[in-house]
Amino acid sequence: MTSTADHLATIDLLRARDFPDRPGVAGAVASGPGFHVADLLVSEDFWDADLERLMEVEEEFEAELEALVQVLSLRWGEPEVLDLVDHLERQAMGEPVPEPLASLCGYVGRVYGWRTGGRWIGLGIGQGDRELPLQLVAAIGEKTVR
Repeated sequence: MTSTADHLATIDLLRARDFPDRPGVAGAVASGPGFHVADLLVSEDFWDADLERLMEVEEEFEAELEALVQVLSLRWGEPEVLDLVDHLERQAMGEPVPEPLASLCGYVGRVYGWRTGGRWIGLGIGQGDRELPLQLVAAIGEKTVR
């Protein structure tokens, strides 16, 4: 399992990385014009898992998210907390949703975000469906995200 320090290093690398002109995926990072979204931590899937196992993994992911939020809050101040349900509804109605929120809102419900150095940095936990893996994700955007 990767450590909080590894996750912080990944976030810092993505903050410094240029955004590509076209969407693409390289390893655990999806990027496109104005954004990067990286899986920091991915669980096993839960097709045959019991509820107790899912809750155990959720607690592990929440603890890692909390650790990252604490460290990044020391760097950049308290995060803005975004509920992505509104973005998902807008997307479903065909309205534009800026990246990286468009990529996140289908499986991440809430994001902790900071603005620094002309970029937006967000962290959240997502799961596309109960049987699918949990994902701790970091998102970097070039524009102000709301």
